Amino acid sequence: MEITPQCVVALTWTLKDTLGEELDVLEEPVEFLVGGKDLLPAIEEALQGYGVGASVQLQIEPEQAFGDFNDQLLFLEPRHLFPADLQEGLTMEGSALPSGCNPDAPKDTLYTVTDIYPDHVVLDGNHPLAGIAIRISIQVESVREATEEELERGTCGTGFFKLEVAEVDANEEVPPERTLH
Repeated sequence: MEITPQCVVALTWTLKDTLGEELDVLEEPVEFLVGGKDLLPAIEEALQGYGVGASVQLQIEPEQAFGDFNDQLLFLEPRHLFPADLQEGLTMEGSALPSGCNPDAPKDTLYTVTDIYPDHVVLDGNHPLAGIAIRISIQVESVREATEEELERGTCGTGFFKLEVAEVDANEEVPPERTLH
């Protein structure tokens, strides 16, 4: 079966930056709905017409991937607003930021705690790969027709470098960092 919109592909990959530094390796196949919300459009387009066993090499520029880095999405917030056990790498929704944080921080943005200092915390609303051109080597492991449920949801449940959000309450213990492919 060839890859077409509205099918499910199982992929493995190696993701590198343009200097060749490895950013991610997906060794076990993961299923993605082509034509849904799971993959970047540039990847979906490149996969069209291929079948099981195909190997596809791509370079994707920031504007086709995770956007350019926006320094307006960096915020320094008072350390005392956050739990003592706050960890670098934690992601949280802007709507869940502790009371007292910058009111100009967009509420519909995911923030990553990038640095923790004695007096402040650095929150970054950019995707971790924003501003980076990526090279991806994809291996097609399987192709199948999508189920009715997958088509209705528009996803197999896995997005391309989707970030899960951990809600942070200043009175609760902070959950560990959670990211997935």
